[in-house]
Amino acid sequence: MVPIGGLSERTGVKVETIRYYEQVGLLPPAERSEGNQRRYGRAHVERLAFIKHARDLGFPIDGIRTLLRLSDNQSMACDEAHAIAVSHLDEVRHKIARLRSLETELARIATTCSGGVTACDCAIIEALADHSRCSHADH
Repeated sequence: MVPIGGLSERTGVKVETIRYYEQVGLLPPAERSEGNQRRYGRAHVERLAFIKHARDLGFPIDGIRTLLRLSDNQSMACDEAHAIAVSHLDEVRHKIARLRSLETELARIATTCSGGVTACDCAIIEALADHSRCSHADH
């Protein structure tokens, strides 16, 4: 059994985040010592590592909650886990596409001005002030 600081060190998850995960029900409440200090066991370490890895991959809290439920009930079919992963992958791909479009637009407007002029004559400032000057209107 380790205190919350030890759990934090073992997993790389901040103490405040561990408390949050307990509060939202992702991590079961810790046992308490006689001095009312939280004490965590191996199961907490493993579950928190699962949560951290899922968060590092960008899964939302609700998705992680479902994945944990499936992990806790290993006899269940993994169809729901697959659906969550595919949905998240679609979201990531959409974000990447939006970021690539954003990169292209920023590169375009950055090349319209090389500096050396006043802000009132700056092509970048003008492009930001007038959305119609953007080559992609969805920004």
